[in-house]
Amino acid sequence: MPFSSLISEPALELNPLVTGWDDAWRPTRLELEGGRAIAGDPDTVRSAARALEGGHAAAACAALDAFSTRQFNVPSPRGPVHCGGRTLVMGVINTTPDSFSDGGKWLDKDRAVEHGLRLAEQGADILDVGGDSTRPGARPVPAAEERRRTEPVVAELVRRCAVHVSIDTGKAVVAAAALDAGACVVNDVTALADPDMAARVARAGAALVLMHMQGAPRTMQKNPTYRNLLGEISLYLRRAMATAAEAGVEHERIILDPGIGFGKTLSHNCEIVRRLPVLASLGRPILMGCSRKSMIQRALGLPVGERTNATLALNVLSIAGRASIIRVHDVTEAAEAAAMADVVRRGGRHTGGDS
Repeated sequence: MPFSSLISEPALELNPLVTGWDDAWRPTRLELEGGRAIAGDPDTVRSAARALEGGHAAAACAALDAFSTRQFNVPSPRGPVHCGGRTLVMGVINTTPDSFSDGGKWLDKDRAVEHGLRLAEQGADILDVGGDSTRPGARPVPAAEERRRTEPVVAELVRRCAVHVSIDTGKAVVAAAALDAGACVVNDVTALADPDMAARVARAGAALVLMHMQGAPRTMQKNPTYRNLLGEISLYLRRAMATAAEAGVEHERIILDPGIGFGKTLSHNCEIVRRLPVLASLGRPILMGCSRKSMIQRALGLPVGERTNATLALNVLSIAGRASIIRVHDVTEAAEAAAMADVVRRGGRHTGGDS
């Protein structure tokens, strides 16, 4: 699959997305910018895509190929992040006083490290350390303070456990410090708003998560609107991938996150979960962060401390929709639910336990 065709100028102009598929996940509908669509059996869709003019044919065919890609080995300095087989669990470690779910609980470095080690024991494949809350209405933290909160936690976790450690930040200087301390993934919810971020990631050879957000944390939930939700998310992420590529970040290192709760209403969030396979057209593994999000409160009226079961439902639906990574607070429950979902997806094949 020519990845350059997925982020080329024709691809940005056309923004091709697979929006229909058969039981074997073969594309039966390809949606193009401007309301155009190609529909039919898989062979008909492929032939029509090849017949498009100029670079549009390459972009459309690349999207069809991308949709069919299920396995990804994302390189990182601590070894590849294997996506697309067993669902990976990313455990959240917020070293902040004001995160929406667990603000203040892990502000102390030693408590944060012990929490991270527990999450690894419970089955986390990635530990995501963040020092700046991105809850709706949050004000940004100065880089020096964010670095003070996160760098020693990252360094200690890298020293004491074998799982991948991620830094959750939109600031290049904070990411660079964490990468120097041993982090191997940068989880950037701003999708490279900091112009120095991509170059820092490229120099470190780290994996990079790019997330969609409409607006900024302080304003993102003030009447978010879309004309074509999945189309706009896809175009935003294509542009972010192109920016990363220009700075030297290889496409194999990129993971995509549609940004549940970041500039979306309950209806928007539900549509993302329901139509998540559409984003497979971008040819990269998908990370979903539904854990304890306010969409659960809006749907069910549940306070933060009572959202585990609803989170598990969203995680399983996301896995069915081809998410490769789920970002969670409750690792034990999430890992068990993901493992069961994986068994069902594999048609009953499993790696051990009772038959």
